[in-house]
Order: sequence, then structure tokens, then C-alpha cells
Amino acid sequence: MVLVAVFGAALLIAVLLSGLAARTVLSTSLLFLVGGALVSDGFLGLIHISPESEIVSVTADLALFAVLFTDGMHVSFAKLRANWRNPARALGLGMPLACVGMALVTHYLVGLDWTTSFLVGAVLAPTDPVFASAIVGRKEVPARLRELLNVESGINDGLALPVVLVLIAAAGPTAGHAEASYGSISLELGLGLAFGVVLPLTVNGLVRFRLLGAEPKLQPLLPLATGIILYAACHLTHANPYLAAFSAGAVLAAVSPESQKAFEPLGESLAELAKFAALLVFGALLTPQLFGDLSGGGYVAVVLAIVLIRPASLLLSLWGTRLDRREKLVAAWFGPKGFASVVYGLLVLQAGIPQGQQAYTLIAVCIAFSIIAHSSTDVPIARLFHVDDLIETGASPEVRPMDGAAKTDSASRVGA
Repeated sequence: MVLVAVFGAALLIAVLLSGLAARTVLSTSLLFLVGGALVSDGFLGLIHISPESEIVSVTADLALFAVLFTDGMHVSFAKLRANWRNPARALGLGMPLACVGMALVTHYLVGLDWTTSFLVGAVLAPTDPVFASAIVGRKEVPARLRELLNVESGINDGLALPVVLVLIAAAGPTAGHAEASYGSISLELGLGLAFGVVLPLTVNGLVRFRLLGAEPKLQPLLPLATGIILYAACHLTHANPYLAAFSAGAVLAAVSPESQKAFEPLGESLAELAKFAALLVFGALLTPQLFGDLSGGGYVAVVLAIVLIRPASLLLSLWGTRLDRREKLVAAWFGPKGFASVVYGLLVLQAGIPQGQQAYTLIAVCIAFSIIAHSSTDVPIARLFHVDDLIETGASPEVRPMDGAAKTDSASRVGA
């Protein structure tokens, strides 16, 4: 119950400070991370959470499902058809380069084996501009830059997941039965994709029956019901819930724009609550011992991941595009280690990998450093585009960088 009280207090403070956070380097998500750390065993000792605690896996699982479901709804196929080149470069070239670069520094500076090193690279490859909403949430920032960051982050979580699962199987204690593991992973991913496509289409077909249909005030609950059924179906059948969530959100937005529009405010609020809860729990795992366990080479790898690997990989992928130099530099810098990396890092820790603890320590510290680095620079860099302070204290304007594709609003300006 202490954790619930801390969450409520942090949520209240975050809402009260959200207007200020939208204009300064203050980060509401950092508040949840710090709040979790302060009440953990490493400091006040009010709550006792370990990476093996059930609340960690359950909170992370629910939060990532909610985030990916709402992220899927942000995908506009029309926008993708019109502006696919820059995101395709970032996803098809920049993301693999970042993964390989991180694997190299992990292997040579931290001493992990190659499989585990590439696993760390895959976990830290996804980005999430919810941690840089001063960029993606301001309409004065060039649209092509906002669309690049939005599309990249909305899709790269799902792209990284199969790679993470395959590498976990290859590095884990069952690596000798890799063929069976890969077959199981393929089945889980295939079922997840199938559920994510079929269920929204089925629900949309039911709505079209003459005697059926949602009353306007209950219409936001239709996608919510779809998501709940999907989550339960995936866990009952061992289908992959994350791929199912993202694909279901995208399909639902494509076949039923009215449902997507009605659900958007509720969905964003639920996703924010889930992310805040997971960040609070993740913060409770950030103890002094965790930071002490990381070697000097590990800290060098963390710094390189933030200031060199992501910027260099994205700049190379955007070489020759029509983005101007300032846009390229901003896009390259804002590659925060996002929420998916938190969840994938926990998957690594709980998989029984021989070097899993070392990998998780590196991942966790990198995420924490990324939160600090990007939360302190997103608003100042947004002002390079002559963005005025659009958000007054107490106001919460809509943020729609891509047909309602914003990752967050001012109440949750995160700096990962």
C-alpha cells in the first residue's frame, strides 16, 4: 500500500507541475523514477522490490501492452505512404547501425560475449520521443522532423521485439535447443500478429450490424474492450501480446477512425498511467548497489550509447536527405532509451541468461542516464526552432504532431 500512496503522491505532484514541466527542463517522468528510487531499499526502505518480484513483471507487461496499443493507433498509413523515406532510413539503416555499434562497445568495454552484446544492442535500439515531447509536441517544429521521430519510435519497438526474443533464446540456458526455441518464438509472433489483425476486424464487423452499435458516450470503451480481450487471449494462448497490441491498434485506427478518435483521450490517459506506474517500479530497482555493480568500462559504454552511437547511426542513415543540418542534428540527438527498453531489459534479467545480470545492469544505467540527459535538453533545443511557450500553467492543449499521433501531452513531458 506504500507503493500505491507514493504513486498517488507522485501523480498529484506531476499534474500540478505539468505546466511548468512543459516549459522547463523539469521532467514529470523523472519524478516517478526518483520517487521509486527514494522509497526503495537503497534509500528509505519503505518498499521492497527486486527484479524477480511479480509486481515488476506484471506492471511492465501491462504498461508495454497499453503503450503499444495506443502507439499502433498513432500509425497513419496515409502519412506513411506520403512520408516514408526518412522513417524508413532511420528504421532500416539507423536502427541496425545503433544495435551493432552498441554491441561492439558492450563486447569490448564490458566484456560480454557476442550474443549477449548484440542482445544489449537490440534492447537499447528502440527510441521513444515521449521522452522528448517538447520536440514532437510543438507544431512550430518542422513537421517532417516530428513525423520522423514519431513514426520511428512508434514502429521500432515492434521491430526490435523479435530480435530481442531470438537473442534471448540464443543466449539463454536452452540455447542448445535453439531450433525449437526459434520455432516457438515464430509461433508466438505469428499468433500475436493474427490476433492483432483478426480481432479488430471482427469487432468492426460486429459494429456494422443493424441492431448493434455503440452509444456515443460508450464508444471510447469499444477499443478498450477490444484491448482487454486481446490481452487475455494472448496470455491464454501464449501469443505475443506486444506485437498483437501494436498491430491491433494500427488496424483499428485504419478500419474505424471514429473509434480511434473517440478512444484517443482515454487511451492516452491509460497509457500514461501505466507508464508512470512502471517507471515508479523501475525506479525502485535503481539502487546504489546497481550503479556500483557497473564497471568503469560499462559507464564509458553508457556515455557512448547516448552521445555517439545513436547520433552517428542516425546521421549516417539520413545522409543525402532533404532535412537541413539542424533537423538532422536534433533527430540524431533525440534517440532516448525508451519505455520498451525498460521492459525488454527485464525480459533479459528474468530469462536466466548466464550474463543476464551484467546485461541488465548496463541497460538499466543507460536508461537512467538517458532520462537525465534528454529531459534536460528537449525544451532548450525546441527553442532553437523559435518555439514559443505554448503551454501555460494549468493548461493542457492537445498535441497532434501526426494526425493525433502524439506520444504524450504536456502532463507527461518525459525526458528519457
